[in-house]
Amino acid sequence: MSADQEAQTDELLALESIYDEEEFHRTESRQRGKINLCPELPPNFRLIVKGEACVEFGISFLPPLVLSFELPTDYPSSSAPVFTLSSKWLSRVQITALCKRLDELWEENRGNVVLFTWIQFLKEETLEFLSIQSPLEVQTIGGQPHCESGQNQAEDTALEKSKVQELDPRAVQEVDHHTDILTLLLDFNEAQKQKEFDSKVFSCGICFSENLGSNSLLFKECQHVYCKACVKEYFQIQIRDGKVQSLTCPEPECMSLASPAQVKLLVGKDEFARYDRLLLQSSLNRMADIVYCPRMSCCMAVMIEPDTNMGICPSCRFVFCTLCKRAYHALSLCKEVQMEKDQQEKLRKYDALSEDWVKENSKSCPSCRINIQKDLGCNKMTCLSCQQYFCWICLAVLNRKDPYSHFRGDTNPCNNF
Repeated sequence: MSADQEAQTDELLALESIYDEEEFHRTESRQRGKINLCPELPPNFRLIVKGEACVEFGISFLPPLVLSFELPTDYPSSSAPVFTLSSKWLSRVQITALCKRLDELWEENRGNVVLFTWIQFLKEETLEFLSIQSPLEVQTIGGQPHCESGQNQAEDTALEKSKVQELDPRAVQEVDHHTDILTLLLDFNEAQKQKEFDSKVFSCGICFSENLGSNSLLFKECQHVYCKACVKEYFQIQIRDGKVQSLTCPEPECMSLASPAQVKLLVGKDEFARYDRLLLQSSLNRMADIVYCPRMSCCMAVMIEPDTNMGICPSCRFVFCTLCKRAYHALSLCKEVQMEKDQQEKLRKYDALSEDWVKENSKSCPSCRINIQKDLGCNKMTCLSCQQYFCWICLAVLNRKDPYSHFRGDTNPCNNF
């Protein structure tokens, strides 16, 4: 085996031991392979979407740069690896600048293996080299998001550093201009976060067992973690009892809701169908313009027009009154409404009779104005509310030390009553 072949074999074996199969893939028949490299992001890295409104997203991962290589027989003694470099979110101008920098690193290390040096540069220095900083701008153009930093933000810097007038044929942009770059970036970030979560170990807050993230459920709003077995049983009980609005985090006082996707992941098909139906019904019940078809064999949700009491079921075509739930009766007043009006009229009559009786059979306390009825006894009255003494005949307030002095004297009109 030549010195070049031995160096190549050692280098590829070393890369296989460092990176997993998703990051590094080697073709056994020939000295070629592919390396997926996610640039390292600083803490609190943000995406900013500029359009009609400005919205920010926090991300931890960006889609990888893909370095595809083939090792010539005289590498590393004479020739550099033959490569292409591709990305889904960088422009070809920026990828060209990176290709130029890889050529420079080869020249600086000519005669030595260089793949690991390239990998370190692409992973650790890409953002700084291309002057990409947080927030990474995603510009909405014609309703379609485009990665602005991949087009304009660092283009001048990239051109200056690349010192080239034409795009490098080894620089490959994997997506076209019609791609929704925002969705691509957010979906990849979410997938990588899930992968990172699945590989960690968590303690369940219910059974206190240790489980991998792949066997656990994370409530995203509050970040509380429980094993799937416990949460599944909890969900099943709530759905069985019809409490579909109560599928919250089991942590006391925590109100983080489980997403429908999380519920579907854990419960059976029939249980999820019941959950989905009850959740929809609960949402419809809170809508003022939604009623249900009164036919027991139908019960379809019906949307009613404003200022009308007529409902038309879209399923069975039954036309009904939304007030009494019977067949629509046009301008004639429905029985329930008439009964309610009759009841209100009766109550008004009773109230009027009560007021007349009170006026005829009671008098108001001169102190607190409460109504008082006199059944038996003399005309010296004591108010049960304020304990005031007063005369029933003239409603005069009486002396508390000698209340009966009011009734003495021949000239007093209240005397002898």
